[in-house]
Amino acid sequence: MRQKNQDSVTIHNNTLELSIDELKGRQSVRATFRLPQQAIDLLSVIASQLGIKQKSLFDQLVEDIAVLGRIAREAQNYAPGDSERRQKTFVISRNSLVALDYIARQQGIPRDVLVEFSIRRLLPVIEAELQKHEQRKVLLQELQDYLNQGQKILGRAAELIGSDDQLYQMIEHQVALCERNVAMLRSMVEKGRPMEEW
Repeated sequence: MRQKNQDSVTIHNNTLELSIDELKGRQSVRATFRLPQQAIDLLSVIASQLGIKQKSLFDQLVEDIAVLGRIAREAQNYAPGDSERRQKTFVISRNSLVALDYIARQQGIPRDVLVEFSIRRLLPVIEAELQKHEQRKVLLQELQDYLNQGQKILGRAAELIGSDDQLYQMIEHQVALCERNVAMLRSMVEKGRPMEEW
């Protein structure tokens, strides 16, 4: 019985040590990269559009060593131009920084290039989000037209049956609901406006 308890403690301690290492790997660190403005903007716009913290998005892009290795092979012959690049400091996890450093050394490729190519993986995402954004704008106009029609019907109901009638109140409730939905959709469209600059 005593042996089982000791084994339990040992397993528990090993698990605890592993957890501590994982927590240290998640610590935030600052890292500076020289990147094209387009890559910096892409990361910022997508993080905002998806409602994800930039740090979380950055970590998702660079934390996987196997993926970074494939990206490094793709970028092997890429020669970045200095004139179009600027320094940008990001807050990232220690794991992400370790992965970037490891693959950069292993593949003999600049860390900045790895980051740039990792961020480029977001291009299909922004294209899909931009299409949705354009469709939302169309739907917003259609919903606004629907709201305008509802407001006309509400005005007509007030003339015909009065505002104290149950039917008038039902229409008024539907119009108020539509007004809230139009406001929410308008807010979503406004949030997506930075993508239009892309």
